[in-house]
Amino acid sequence: MIVKEIIGNINSYPAAESKTKDWIAIENEALAKRVHHLNTAKNGEVSVRLAPGKHLHVGDILAETEDTLVVVDVLPEDVLVIKPNAIHEMGFIAHELGNRHLPAQFIDDTMVVQYDYLIEHLLEHKSMSFERKHVKMPHPFRHIGHSHDH
Repeated sequence: MIVKEIIGNINSYPAAESKTKDWIAIENEALAKRVHHLNTAKNGEVSVRLAPGKHLHVGDILAETEDTLVVVDVLPEDVLVIKPNAIHEMGFIAHELGNRHLPAQFIDDTMVVQYDYLIEHLLEHKSMSFERKHVKMPHPFRHIGHSHDH
């Protein structure tokens, strides 16, 4: 099956509750791609070719039959969930992550970064509050495409 457009998202699709789901689990970083060759949980093959500027999101519906929806999900990602106790800690860790060009996501009052043993060591050394978890991230971590000299 070839998919060129997303039908909708399971979170707002009227028929979602009444249909069986055939999930496609992909890595978080793959959400940012336009072209995919995937297999569903029920061994269906799906090729996705989205228009430039478009990409997949968690919950996107790629195909629909009379009784089934083919839906995108992400695999859990190894992350550090950082919960600074004060603005000073937030500024410090944001500065350190920026120097390393590590992308972060913000969920409520936490900062989430992909697991990195050096960052884990830094957080432990500075006695900052954090947890290492496996989390299904709703958006891909994106690296900023630029360069500069240090």
